[in-house]
Amino acid sequence: MPRTARDVVFVDGVRTPFGKAGPKGIYHETRADDLVVKCIRELLRRNPDLPPERIDEVAVAATTQIGDQGLTIGRTAGILAGLPQSVPGYAIDRMCAGAMTAVTTTAGSIAFGAYDIVVAAGVEHMGRHPMGEGVDPNPRFVSEKLVDESALFMGMTAENLHDRLPHITKQRADEYAVRSQEKAAKAYANGKIQPDLVPISVRRTSPEGGELGWGLATADEPMRPGTTLEGLATLKTPFRPHGRITAGNSAGLNDGATASLVAAEDVARELGLPVKMRLVSYAFAGVEPEVMGYGPIPSTKKALAKAGLTIEDIGLFEINEAFAVQVLSFLDHYGIDDDDPRVNQYGGAIAFGHPLASSGVRLMTQLARQFEEQPEVRYGITTMCIGFGMGGTVIWENPHFEGNK
Repeated sequence: MPRTARDVVFVDGVRTPFGKAGPKGIYHETRADDLVVKCIRELLRRNPDLPPERIDEVAVAATTQIGDQGLTIGRTAGILAGLPQSVPGYAIDRMCAGAMTAVTTTAGSIAFGAYDIVVAAGVEHMGRHPMGEGVDPNPRFVSEKLVDESALFMGMTAENLHDRLPHITKQRADEYAVRSQEKAAKAYANGKIQPDLVPISVRRTSPEGGELGWGLATADEPMRPGTTLEGLATLKTPFRPHGRITAGNSAGLNDGATASLVAAEDVARELGLPVKMRLVSYAFAGVEPEVMGYGPIPSTKKALAKAGLTIEDIGLFEINEAFAVQVLSFLDHYGIDDDDPRVNQYGGAIAFGHPLASSGVRLMTQLARQFEEQPEVRYGITTMCIGFGMGGTVIWENPHFEGNK
């Protein structure tokens, strides 16, 4: 019997504040699974019309799936969040695009009819589990020259991208980074970020290990709203002497979690759930691993072609800022100005942070809020580069678009 694909919608998304990784970070004494559990519980609290037993799947991404990010975290997080034991779950790893892949993979299953509504989430506690912990890269990658050795180090791939695109200078990258910090500070000041943040109780200790009591994490920790171009110019370039990548024009090492509800549109309407975005198309693409940051360019080309759209049809862009050079390479390729108002209106990962597998849903929650505020915009994109040479792009339609009325 032939099937008709169902429309898939983004119902809601939340996240923890993002923290700095390491002993001085707000989540140093907090478990990774507890972070994503808090996000799932908040989704249920915010959507009381959703019977928990109607959730068909819990897909949770983590890049380093060991310790408190292991044990098939989608299943364990669902149980810890209080979902019925009849609700299954699984884990996903596509490095930086983990949560994005949790959304797209479950969306495909919804369109097919296997699921009605799912939780798609991501978590990364880089303080507990540094990127690459426990991995054992096959020596053939280097011995057979399948990839350049620099592909294993994200900062070095960003330096390589600067080499390939010498017109993208360090100063231009620093200028972009300053704007990201300024836009993020403005978004906070205007109350655009806080509605989707889940406050997290955190245990605090001194550098010597002494107990300082409990606190509440309510804002992103990595932000540096007073960043200046002069200040960025003095920062070290840790990946290469006299290089161009610094802590100021790239995302840091971060901890945090995100979670979203994705559903068939007819089911969302039936349950009275919000419809914040409608999925149009998505695509992933591979590039040379040593210039990983180039990945969003071909993935966006594929997603646009699948949707029958052009870049001119896109009214809003949420581009993950792993490195400023990566965003600038995308903008240059598609003929978009560095300060185009359609791009990262609330700032990006250079300001908020990039806890790898969780970042994809942050892009989506920010785009959903912008759709609500800007009904004149019909289409938006969430896109990001992905470790070891990939890019991912999701195109969304604004259900509030004035032309639909």
